[in-house]
Amino acid sequence: MKWDALCRPLNRRSLFLPVIFAAAVSASLAYAQDGQSSPREPGPVFSESGPDAELYGAAEGYPVGTRGTATQLDKLVGVYSHFGDIYPSRTVRRAAAPWQFKRAPEPSIAYSFNNERLSIADYLKRNPVTGLLIARDDTILYEHYQYARTDRDRFLSQSMAKTLVAMLVGIAVSEGQIKSIDDVVSTYVPGLAGTEYGSTSIRALLNMSSGVEFSEVYDGKDDIARLGRALFGGEAKDPAAIVAQFNNRTAPAGTRWHYASVETEILGLVLRSATAIPLTDYLHDRIWGAIGTEADASWAIDGSGQEIAFCCFNATLRDYARLARLLANDGVWEGRQLIPRQWLLDATTVRPADGHLAPRVATPYFGYGYQVWILPGEQRRFALLGIRGQVILVDPASKLVMVHTAVRQKPFEPGSLREPLALWSAVLQQLGQ
Repeated sequence: MKWDALCRPLNRRSLFLPVIFAAAVSASLAYAQDGQSSPREPGPVFSESGPDAELYGAAEGYPVGTRGTATQLDKLVGVYSHFGDIYPSRTVRRAAAPWQFKRAPEPSIAYSFNNERLSIADYLKRNPVTGLLIARDDTILYEHYQYARTDRDRFLSQSMAKTLVAMLVGIAVSEGQIKSIDDVVSTYVPGLAGTEYGSTSIRALLNMSSGVEFSEVYDGKDDIARLGRALFGGEAKDPAAIVAQFNNRTAPAGTRWHYASVETEILGLVLRSATAIPLTDYLHDRIWGAIGTEADASWAIDGSGQEIAFCCFNATLRDYARLARLLANDGVWEGRQLIPRQWLLDATTVRPADGHLAPRVATPYFGYGYQVWILPGEQRRFALLGIRGQVILVDPASKLVMVHTAVRQKPFEPGSLREPLALWSAVLQQLGQ
């Protein structure tokens, strides 16, 4: 996806505009029709409405629909919170003993955007957000839901799942199940021997730098549409044979960044072969159970039973926040190193030799690491992104994280990341001290 266009014309100066401080307010545990509440005990705030609620099916209770209607505007809210009920999926079991966030009174956050001074309440009124959560390490500061969604709903990750896959690759390397990320793919996926992807290194796939041609413009006729139809079609096809159809190299591996979801799909095949267990089980055993998740998650599977690695993980907002907290702490959870620290540093830092991955080079704004987006600036900050407004932003220095799920009307909307990033900048300035 051309994520650079999603950020135009944002520049560094606009990301760091000053913010104003306001009195802290507490969130209500009950439904609040306008997203606001009088001071009470801190907790999640729920709204039955949201921007353009009628277009999103409010009168019908935000219907879920079917696979055939999943992209219709009036079904998006339902689909993006019930994806695992519509498509075949495998469960990722919650933790045996949930870990609980602390809570603090809700701060009133102000941000600047397009020469306007706006509040976080304005943000929710302007953007089709289903859930927005801000936390600092072990404490939730803000948790709001719109369109009658709740803290029990499992929200679709879209491509945020890619970062999960990369973290599992790092764990598999540390366990010796993957010998080296400089190994070529066919070492682990014999079905890709003799293909361009088969002769590509795992590292190049992690960096989306294979040099193999793959189009992802979301017009229904591109390569991502072909890949999706094959994987979601329900037929028990060999996934290696499906990805092997993309077999035209246009640049040497490791020289050019190009977003291609098929490369994460291949990483999923590498993981399945190397670990000999499904991705869902590996995720549960290494991460999901260990971070004290409170709800089962799910991951969509193809007709062969393989997890669709490039997308379609589903989890509650607070469980996404637990994952974000793990990443903010460089893989450590309550004193236990779950993801190798060096792997996370490597995943979120561009090596000097990989200038094509640098922020403002790979795209006019973001850089790219191991299936993760790297923000410009001296501080190491990074993001997980998915179409239609799925965003997790992480600042390891302050341990601030922001989880943002949404139902934007189009998969790809130029400039749509500008306002979330402006809000994130304000969060860092106001709360990151």
